[in-house]
Amino acid sequence: MQVVEQVMQLVRDVAAHEVMPRFLRVGKTRKDDGSLFTEADLACQQALSERLPAILPHPVLGEEMTREEQDALWDGNRNGLWVVDPIDGTTNFLNGLPYFAISVAWMVNGVSQLGVIYNPVSDEMFYARRGHGAWLNQQRLPLKTTRNSMGDAIAAVEVKYLRSGKLASRMSSVAPFGSQRSMGSSTLDWCFLAAGRYDLYLHGGQRLWDYAAGAVILEEAGGRVASLNTDDYWTDTVWKRSVIAAIDPELYAQWHRWVRANQ
Repeated sequence: MQVVEQVMQLVRDVAAHEVMPRFLRVGKTRKDDGSLFTEADLACQQALSERLPAILPHPVLGEEMTREEQDALWDGNRNGLWVVDPIDGTTNFLNGLPYFAISVAWMVNGVSQLGVIYNPVSDEMFYARRGHGAWLNQQRLPLKTTRNSMGDAIAAVEVKYLRSGKLASRMSSVAPFGSQRSMGSSTLDWCFLAAGRYDLYLHGGQRLWDYAAGAVILEEAGGRVASLNTDDYWTDTVWKRSVIAAIDPELYAQWHRWVRANQ
């Protein structure tokens, strides 16, 4: 686990020196696609880009790059690529909501092998390396051993990106779960699912940096994942990948059937 420990130390250091000193102290800028970024996003990404290749000698693909740069890095580095989201939950970060994270993944042949996601406000470090389990601050995930029934399940659902009007409508009218959450950070949603804080997850389309670290953390915690298009999650569209997931296999089977039937 030495590589994971080095990444965790780096992420914690970058959070302390580049992110938290700017918390509630920076202005916002909008990108061409309408999403927000800040000076903190850029400083964090630069620090990670400079230092991650010293841990494993592969280039870094970050959210705050042009699409042309991202495409070139993805197409040219199948044998190893770092993928970072410097601040996932920038709107929360700007408004003082303590639900945002730094996310780092290492991918080989399009599949994540390592994931580290850190919320510097709560000091919660979620991490996994494929084949070695998933953890939160030295505690094995999931944290919760009891399983909710479908009727009591807490679901993290982002309705905004669902392409199917039918599915979005059914989600608000006859969804099978007990309670719904949407808190503005996809990377932490994955982690809360892996921890057992959420039971179910549905998202209509995430960017690479939104799912790269979280999906391997969930899988290593024993969770199950598919997309709206295919059950082979890692083969779906890279740049906008949907999610159907659950931490418990039985709940996953029920959730998967319901979502598929209502698409």
